[in-house]
Amino acid sequence: MLDQRQKLFTIGRFAAIHGVTKKTLMWYDEMGLVTPAVIGENGYRYYTYQQSSTLETVLMLRELNVSIPEIKGFMEHRSASGMEKLLSAQIRELDERLSHLRTMKKTLVSRHQDMMALLHLDLSEISVVQKEKSCLAVVPVEQELPTAADVEQVIGAVKRYSLQRLHDAVYGSMIAVDQLHQGSYDRYEALYVELPRLSTQKGLHIRPGGQYLRAFCKGSWDNLPGRYEEILAYARAHGLELYGYSYETGINESVINGFDEYITQIEIPIQI
Repeated sequence: MLDQRQKLFTIGRFAAIHGVTKKTLMWYDEMGLVTPAVIGENGYRYYTYQQSSTLETVLMLRELNVSIPEIKGFMEHRSASGMEKLLSAQIRELDERLSHLRTMKKTLVSRHQDMMALLHLDLSEISVVQKEKSCLAVVPVEQELPTAADVEQVIGAVKRYSLQRLHDAVYGSMIAVDQLHQGSYDRYEALYVELPRLSTQKGLHIRPGGQYLRAFCKGSWDNLPGRYEEILAYARAHGLELYGYSYETGINESVINGFDEYITQIEIPIQI
C-alpha cells in the first residue's frame, strides 16, 4: 500500500498542482465528475497522474460555462463527437456574447460622447449639422400627445428589433414640418426608435441623410412651441427651407432629477 501511495497525489497536492481548492475537488467528487482513485482507510483522498487530464477537461468545460449536467454526460461517454458538439454550442454562445459586448461598447462610447457634449452644450445655439441616412421603426400617435400606451408600443418595437432594452436605443417623437408652419406644435405623428443599421424591411421610416437644422429646448414640453417659433424664424432669416419631419429626442433623461432640467434635441432636414 505504501508503494502505491508514493505514486498517488494527496487531495491537497493534486489541488495545488491544478490551481484549484480541495473544496472544489470534493465538490467534483460529489457531482461524479472526478472521483478519487483511492480513498484510504483514514478517509484521505488520493488521485493518479492519469486523472490530471480528466480534471483539466472538466476545468476547461467549466471555464466555457458548460453546465454540470452537460459535463457529467460528456465525461460518462467521452468521445471526439461529444466534445465537438459541446464546443460548437459554446462557440455559438460566445459569438452571441461578443456581439452583445460590441453593441454594449458602441452604446457606452455613444453615451460618453453624449455626456461630453452635454458638458459643453450651448442651449441657445441653432446650427446646421450633417446627418447620415437612418431607419426608424415608428409607432403612430393617434392623439395630439403621446400616451402611456404609445410608450408601451415603443418598448415593444425595441424588443421586436432586438435592441436589448430601451436604454440601448435612440428614440423620440416626430412632427410634420407642415404642422409647424401652421402653428400646430403639438400635432405629433409618431414615436420612433432608431435602428442600428439600414434595412429594407417594410414598414420602416427612412430618415434622410443630409443637412439638418439642430436646436435644443430645456424644460417642459410646454416650452417647445416657443422654441419652434425661434427655429422657424432662424430658417426664414437664413433662407433655409425645412421639409419632412422634425425629430425630437430627449438627450439627458438618465442624468436629471426633474423635468425642468430635461433637454430636447430638435433636428429638422433642410431642403437643398
